Amino acid sequence: MFDLVPFGKRRDDAFGVLAKSLNEVFNDDFFAPIKSSTMSFRTDIRESEQAYLIEAELPGFKKEEIDIDYASPYLTIKAVRKEDNSEENKDHQVVRRERRYGEYVRRFYVQDVAEDEIRASLKDGLLTLSVPKQQKSLGKRIEIQDNGSSGEQLQ
Repeated sequence: MFDLVPFGKRRDDAFGVLAKSLNEVFNDDFFAPIKSSTMSFRTDIRESEQAYLIEAELPGFKKEEIDIDYASPYLTIKAVRKEDNSEENKDHQVVRRERRYGEYVRRFYVQDVAEDEIRASLKDGLLTLSVPKQQKSLGKRIEIQDNGSSGEQLQ
């Protein structure tokens, strides 16, 4: 008998399969440098009563390439990639270069921190920052003295 598929449905399915195939070809990481214009890095932030703990993924960076700055109330982490590997091999042409120059910057709003006590360490591409909070004053109880024997009189 007759096929009960709406008119044009088979054509759409064939076109959809072709479009999906082409999309998978062009969706490869080959075009990632063109598609991605923002240069950032991933971070995890934890908070305790005493401090903030920030972990930032910066694989391949040396500590000399990372700058950490605190200008109240912003903490800025900037990593600058400068690769000067300009070796040319006459036997091979570069088809695709994934290494590049650039700045990777993240800025965090953190207030009431003890900026003199911020500590940073870098190990295996993981930057760890300990940002202690300022200790808030618990206040001081002031007792009212008697006007009698041992207290000073206010005038």
